[in-house]
Amino acid sequence: MGYVTAVPHPRSEAAGSTGSARAGRLSLAVALLCGALGAAVALLATRQQWSEGTATVAGGAFPLTAQGSDVTGVPAALAIVGLAALVAVFAVRRAGRVVVAVLLALSGAGTVAAALLGASDSSALDEKAAQASGDTSASVDALSHTAWPYVAAVGGVLLLLAGLLALRYGRLWPAMSGRYERGGAPQPRRKAPAVDPDRPEDLWKALDRGEDPTGA
Repeated sequence: MGYVTAVPHPRSEAAGSTGSARAGRLSLAVALLCGALGAAVALLATRQQWSEGTATVAGGAFPLTAQGSDVTGVPAALAIVGLAALVAVFAVRRAGRVVVAVLLALSGAGTVAAALLGASDSSALDEKAAQASGDTSASVDALSHTAWPYVAAVGGVLLLLAGLLALRYGRLWPAMSGRYERGGAPQPRRKAPAVDPDRPEDLWKALDRGEDPTGA
């Protein structure tokens, strides 16, 4: 009669640990790529032209343009926050890593929302039209928008993906703090070997170490 055991097979445990390590390495590489690329794309997009139009000045049309930073500063600010959170993920552990990963994901989501809202915003050009015409009630004419707000939104999506990966696989990633603890912990000082005064080689070795072989 055979017996059934609940003890896991060593090969299964090894395969599981290998799979977890592989998933950790892959997710780490993807998260780093998405986070860094997403922040760079969002920052780049906010420096580009998002909208254009005209204002009536002295009976003529005066061209106006607005960059992403003129429309809203939220995507650029959140991209910087997301990039900082991506770096901070490796400096914390356990609950701290979860909190930072949530911040990274929220930075991405906020970047997407702000970019999409700015894609149809005309307040920046209305303000410029009022300044150009000298009429506070003036508004921009022939308003049009470029695709750059949506490029900023793509950057936010990449940041969001990096945050979700950190939430799902962050426990498998290495932490800088652990490395520093191992490297920075004071090591026990090795005790110098006893010097035999009858052995000249021991005397010379002690002198090389800067010790006084004749001391007590």
